Amino acid sequence: MLITVSGPAGSGKSTLAANLADRLGYDHVSGGDIFRALADERGVSLVELNRMAEEDDQIDRDLDRRLRETARDRDDLVLESRLAGWMAGEYADLKLWLDAPLDVRAERIADREDKPVAEARDETRARAESEALRYEEYYDIQIQDLSIYDLTVNTARWDEEGMLELAATAAEAYRPEGDEGQAPITGVDYDF
Repeated sequence: MLITVSGPAGSGKSTLAANLADRLGYDHVSGGDIFRALADERGVSLVELNRMAEEDDQIDRDLDRRLRETARDRDDLVLESRLAGWMAGEYADLKLWLDAPLDVRAERIADREDKPVAEARDETRARAESEALRYEEYYDIQIQDLSIYDLTVNTARWDEEGMLELAATAAEAYRPEGDEGQAPITGVDYDF
């Protein structure tokens, strides 16, 4: 089974993906892992690669291509990134979208990155706007379109263990598409 966990910064996707993979005995691959590998291959730091990505769309496209290849080539995997659900497309069995109000996400990010909440909120808002524009430009993805996801959750309502139980229950109760006569959702054709 391939499970994707997607959502904006601070939604809890990395925490849930790691915990869910551990619970199910699956591998866990994050977009962050792939981004770090890209930085290593180029011999640059993560900060440098982020700066380069602002000017070179091929970096984002390489990351997304690798997400798609990982989804295609792996099973018993939890794949996590903002676009994991979109990039995995028809290869994903269960697609989860996590979110929380901006103030909650900003507090989480501020705690994680040891910065003021107001700064984290402003950066998070600006980052989300920038990413939404790039996703639309690159792939014609409307990131606010949650129709591709099997389960969307406001993570502000559950603690870490509650989220794990919710996701694990969904994975255990999963029935392959077609059990109800529903046509599978296919992905979008992406130009990498």
